[in-house]
Amino acid sequence: MTSAAIRFLGGKGGVGKTTLAAALALREAGRGLRTLVVSTDPAHSLGDVLDTRLGDDPRPVASGLWAAEVSGEAQAERRVAQIVDDAAESVPREVLPAVRAHLERAVASPGTVEAALLDRLADLVEQVPAAYDRLVVDSAPTGHMLRLLTLPDLVTPWIEGLARSRERARDADRMFAGMLGHRADDPDPLLARLHARRDRMAGLRGRLRSDAAVHLVVVPERLVWTETERAIDALVEAGIPLATAVVNRVVPANEAGLLAATRASQDEVLAAVRARVGDGVEIPLLADGPTGSAALTRLAAALEDVG
Repeated sequence: MTSAAIRFLGGKGGVGKTTLAAALALREAGRGLRTLVVSTDPAHSLGDVLDTRLGDDPRPVASGLWAAEVSGEAQAERRVAQIVDDAAESVPREVLPAVRAHLERAVASPGTVEAALLDRLADLVEQVPAAYDRLVVDSAPTGHMLRLLTLPDLVTPWIEGLARSRERARDADRMFAGMLGHRADDPDPLLARLHARRDRMAGLRGRLRSDAAVHLVVVPERLVWTETERAIDALVEAGIPLATAVVNRVVPANEAGLLAATRASQDEVLAAVRARVGDGVEIPLLADGPTGSAALTRLAAALEDVG
């Protein structure tokens, strides 16, 4: 059982992550914990599950429960706009239009979007536990989730390299200034920003290992489980803790006919899941899906054993 304050629900697209994230968040709020549930999936449906319109800023949706849908593209646009504003103070006026055009094109770059989304994730993580006791993240499908969770490991050394290059340039400036009898001790805002970002990514990297855990959501189908096994390997290698797995849409054992054959096929996958990650929480197949607040409350109760 995990006591992680930050929970990610990940898995292949279409396995029910969003609904389960909403239900888990509702369960945490029901325990008296200030809980924020956030969707980072570009195909946002968290608002649909909670039957409310959501945006980037958290809004209350139930007692002790807040929700938001984070857009990487919107974050990237805001970030680029801030860089353009900063450049206006340090770049010659005649080249500023070219700089602005280049940065605006960069908004569409996947790297820019992921970096901006990572910054927003850091914002949210830093609010735990000051503003929220729990953060539940409805992640994008497996590959996107893995990139987001491992990006701090990749970004931190890159930022450190940029900072070292900037420090060497500053040392050269000081040397030449000294030769000319000038001082070159003015603060370097770029270097300060690089150091701040390096420290922030290092902090996020530590929080993802000490205060976070991933609940992998799987439906008992062979292809889904194969992808999930790869995700397990990647998360273990990255040192990110795994929490209780959630097996969704399990056919009841007493079914007959076609559903009995489906259950027989599911049993093979369920055995593989148990062998790899132990007993997970099994959510039964529902005839009409978990729709409406009452159904979401029942699903939250079914997740009682999720640590």
